[in-house]
Amino acid sequence: MDETADLLMAAARTLRRRFGDATARWGVTPSQARALRMVLAADEPMRLSALAERLRIVPRSATEVIDGLELHGLVVRQPDPADRRAVCVVATEEGVRLGRLIEDARQQAADELLQPLPEEDRKTLTRILVTLLDGRTAERSP
Repeated sequence: MDETADLLMAAARTLRRRFGDATARWGVTPSQARALRMVLAADEPMRLSALAERLRIVPRSATEVIDGLELHGLVVRQPDPADRRAVCVVATEEGVRLGRLIEDARQQAADELLQPLPEEDRKTLTRILVTLLDGRTAERSP
């Protein structure tokens, strides 16, 4: 692996660690924060199966993540009105409130990591990352 790949992976790990440290104060794991973010972005009840697909995890793992969010009172499960066999997830008022705080913490973690870069370099980095991920842009999570 060349130095560029090593540096890119180290930067991603640093950002994940900072984000994890930020979410820990609320007792929420980064996986739970990401799931809550997707539930909130859906702006309507989201099927557990759709959440698993968006998170790129198996449905059983999505169930475990939602169990944790439900334990914190951040989401509730409800039957899917279109299919009684399916379960949907919706954020509670507390989930919406905490989701905003988590999003702010996520942005702050990114800003702190990218702070040494001048604005022009940030734009260049964004352009490069979009180019690298172009095949996945339609799949990228919010």
